[in-house]
Amino acid sequence: MLQLVGIRKAFADRVLLDDVTWQLNARDRVGLCGPNGAGKTTLLRILARLDEPDAGQLVTPSDLTIGYLPQDGLEYGGRALVDEARQAFGPLLALKEELHRLEDQLADTTLDDAAHGAVLMRYSEGQEDFRRLDGYTMDLRVATVLRGLGFEEDDMQKPTETFSGGWQMRIALAKLLLQRPALLLLDEPTNHLDLDARNWLEAYLTEYPGAVMLVSHDRYFLDAVVTRIADLSLRTITDYQGNYSYYLREHEARMERLRTMKREQDEEVARIKMFIDRFRYKATKAAQVQSRIKALEKVVPIDVPPERKQVHFTFPECTRSGRTVLELSHAGKRYAEKVIFRDLSLLIERGDRVALVGPNGAGKSTLMRMLSGAEAPDTGIRTEGHQVVVQYFAQDEANRLDPTRTVYETLADGSPNHMVPAIRNILGGFLFAGDDVYKKAGVLSGGERTRLAVARMLLRPANLLLLDEPTNHLDLDSKDVLLESLEGFTGTLILVSHDRYFVDRLATKIIAVGHGEALVYPGTYEEFRWSQEQRAATAAASNVPKTPAPVPKSPAPAKSPVQRQAPRADTNPGATVSPAGRSVTATQATPSEAAPVVSAPDRDERKRVEAEQRRLRRAWQTHQERVGRVESRIAECEREIKSLEEAMSGVGFYDDPVASKPIIDRHQALMWEVGDRMAEWEALLEAAPPAP
Repeated sequence: MLQLVGIRKAFADRVLLDDVTWQLNARDRVGLCGPNGAGKTTLLRILARLDEPDAGQLVTPSDLTIGYLPQDGLEYGGRALVDEARQAFGPLLALKEELHRLEDQLADTTLDDAAHGAVLMRYSEGQEDFRRLDGYTMDLRVATVLRGLGFEEDDMQKPTETFSGGWQMRIALAKLLLQRPALLLLDEPTNHLDLDARNWLEAYLTEYPGAVMLVSHDRYFLDAVVTRIADLSLRTITDYQGNYSYYLREHEARMERLRTMKREQDEEVARIKMFIDRFRYKATKAAQVQSRIKALEKVVPIDVPPERKQVHFTFPECTRSGRTVLELSHAGKRYAEKVIFRDLSLLIERGDRVALVGPNGAGKSTLMRMLSGAEAPDTGIRTEGHQVVVQYFAQDEANRLDPTRTVYETLADGSPNHMVPAIRNILGGFLFAGDDVYKKAGVLSGGERTRLAVARMLLRPANLLLLDEPTNHLDLDSKDVLLESLEGFTGTLILVSHDRYFVDRLATKIIAVGHGEALVYPGTYEEFRWSQEQRAATAAASNVPKTPAPVPKSPAPAKSPVQRQAPRADTNPGATVSPAGRSVTATQATPSEAAPVVSAPDRDERKRVEAEQRRLRRAWQTHQERVGRVESRIAECEREIKSLEEAMSGVGFYDDPVASKPIIDRHQALMWEVGDRMAEWEALLEAAPPAP
């Protein structure tokens, strides 16, 4: 599909690509990885033919279509959202316009027969082309992609210029996906997506019919989508067949082999140089010296990237908070006519690790501001626990930095004295090295300011952290520093993050925000997603129209006990069965026992109706047994939960973390199971078969 042959690209004396030869195949799912500044965006722009290499060539088929999504900088205006998205179907829209013009011509009565026939022929061909290109499903595809990327029904007719920068990039991504180029080049496509949109995009790209090459700092997204990693480092590309986790293992093993080879080469070169220096002026060794000089000239130095220093950091000590950390009671919040929360009650306890999830605009940041005290609820009460020391990292935290202070001064200001020696290490972990620490905060880029704000947060003591999108603009190495620090944090953590890997590693409780509510789910994000999928599947099953019971073709006679046992009469067409079970003929039966003689078709219809009734009775009994089992399990769990909560409320329970952890874990597991059982119970009631 695409091939790089001897590509070279440099900016001044800085070489990014040097004699690179590489190939991309159809249906490949490639993740482009490498350290910051290695040239990933430059390579994507070369592949998209937006930049030219200094040397070498890009070989592609003449009909190859390429779509490129930059990190930012795209803006739209002048059209409604749905109309802008339809622009992805340029040829189809042009064909649709042509068909409308042809329809007008066909309605023109002044056309002669020959002209009318020509127009009719072209109209038939155009209709066939429109059908072949799936023109009749165009609006459905537009709606599917826009909704998958998080746009609501109310957004469809909004002017595109009213959307913010992040939503503008979603519009660009939607148009790109709708165009379906043979090669998709995506530079940080998940930067502006929430978790639901990332999950949708992950599934979409997995099934995408063309080739995909992307840059992303979302480890989970890379693992789920790519099947091949192109590592751009040392001015060349190295391929790894596998996902990102496989690449990490293999890359580290390769670097270790490279370092060993480099060490052995340096030792060998040193020995050769020592021999040359020792015997250079000795006539008897002249031939050997010359031989070694020639060998030394042929040595190609092994280039090893500098080993990235691993930064390990622990939060500064802080006083321990009380058991209740934060509580919202009957809180309400609205902006103008838009209700964000109504009658919200929420309890955060010491040691909780909570992730707020929900679509963009659901109210996650509003809830974070209310919990932090930065914004008061319109109604209700916010109660802060005993000895709680709050540190709130807002989405716009980077913009709050003092632009006149240097990078080093920003971290040193407000940090405990014993943490000052760690400042340099922390800055190195967030890519501030050398003279970068003396830059003013005002001259830093948006990503650099975000990294600096995160680094500053790590140096300030707190026992409650509220983090709203701390991973935005962080590279994978910086995320690892932050993640490791937060995993060792002993206080209470509440975070909003669209990085699935980050949430999976940290959260032990999920709060789903949306529709004016905040619902608590004990467990990890993976368990939360599983629960949501189960509920969706149950709801879908309950919404399937039930097959109605067949209606008899002719009115069936009333079913007496005699008639319900009629199958035994099949052996004797003139006989029936009495309630006592003895066989009697029609002439022998008493008037009360006599049954009307029915024809064979009526008897078959009666059998079918009776079989349907038996099936309904069995289904009803099975359903009642399932409901009973679920109710019994809920009662058992609630009894055990009550017993555990009594133990947890005892004095000194939390003093021994090792002894208390199994009880806390069991309590969380039971709470999760009760939630799932309640959902199952509700689904059973909704899907109950009709009583017989």
